[in-house]
Amino acid sequence: MADLPDARTLPLDETTRAALAERGLEYRLVENERVAAMEGWAYAVHRGFAGGDLSPEDAADWREPMAWRRVTGIYDPTVPQVERPVATASSWVAPMTVPGGTLPSWSISTITVAGTHRRRGIARALLEAELRDAHAAGVPVAGLTASEATIYGRYGFGPATQIATWRVDTRRVRWNGPDAPGRVQYVDREDAVLLMGELHERTLADRVGEIPGWPRRWRGRLGLAEDKNDDVRAVRYLDADGAPRGVMAYRISGDPEADGAGVLTIRYLVAEDDAALGALWRFALEHDLVAQVVAPMRRVDEALPWLVDDPRGVKPSIADHGWLRILDVPAALAARTYAAPASVTLRVTDPLGYAEGCWRVDIADGRATATPTDAEADIELTVVDLSAAYLGGFPLAVLAAAGRVRGRAEAIDALGLALRSTRAPFLSIVY
Repeated sequence: MADLPDARTLPLDETTRAALAERGLEYRLVENERVAAMEGWAYAVHRGFAGGDLSPEDAADWREPMAWRRVTGIYDPTVPQVERPVATASSWVAPMTVPGGTLPSWSISTITVAGTHRRRGIARALLEAELRDAHAAGVPVAGLTASEATIYGRYGFGPATQIATWRVDTRRVRWNGPDAPGRVQYVDREDAVLLMGELHERTLADRVGEIPGWPRRWRGRLGLAEDKNDDVRAVRYLDADGAPRGVMAYRISGDPEADGAGVLTIRYLVAEDDAALGALWRFALEHDLVAQVVAPMRRVDEALPWLVDDPRGVKPSIADHGWLRILDVPAALAARTYAAPASVTLRVTDPLGYAEGCWRVDIADGRATATPTDAEADIELTVVDLSAAYLGGFPLAVLAAAGRVRGRAEAIDALGLALRSTRAPFLSIVY
């Protein structure tokens, strides 16, 4: 992939700056080098997600993941805590895995608005500014993870990846999978941070919808940042040659010594191959004094039910996770590969205008071209629905059954087959 734009070097959207200034608010870049400004910004983010006061050490911890992002805040000069913004955002351009490759994605994070300033259009101003800046920079899609599922559709985002929380009654199931040729070992948490990051990057291509991580994300999963917890433990899997192929962070809650009914929660698990994945799952399921294993933020098509003798002892619950917003239809369609040929005319509606248009989409030999046309459309849909279907996680036929996609059934089926992905899209982190 060509060099990605550096969002830190891009100017802030003047339309938003001017509109907010008319309301007495200031839209600013927050410089990482200005410690006091970053501390105020970090406090506002933490408050926005219903957190308590931050210690100086915790506030300083925020600077690492913000060093490579464009950090913005909206300030109200009339409030007593004038150094703390009343709204926050951060963004960067990341390579997102798509079928057959990667695609530059304008990644949006830490969107908060203070409770005292809600319902004033501030969140809308922030998000529309991010989209204008992304489009101006030539980035074809934007992405985010959402704390609420009802907010982002109005800005053209569709739920493109899902996650599952898997719950296993370990008193009911027995391991029925293959024996791994390697071994599982405990590892210090600081060492696990490095291994987690290395394995995440090495396996990015295996997860459609995934983006690279960063050190504070792994430190958080290991209880060393964010929700700090000294009860978190880490194990790694070494293959038969002694090479590390997987790592897992977990903690045990409840009172396992009293009744043997502890709950083992997998905080993060990344594996380079099926043997490593199976070995780490088996370690969790066969752990002493544990009656239940809970694994949030896992694949919806996890192999787990096929690795135990009683699949009814394995219960998934599914939720939306990664939200995607297409800004450039031809560029997005050209960036991925396809499972089948198709030739359709596609009309996309977009209230913000970025993806609005009608295209002749021709898919052959796994690649697509999209050219503008005035022809009658075979398929009509909104940018929300195209964004949801783009990675292959939501079949067009299902969206059509819900009345969200309209057109000729043969065209919908053909494009739907082409969009299929080998595995369900899976974004394994929050950003």
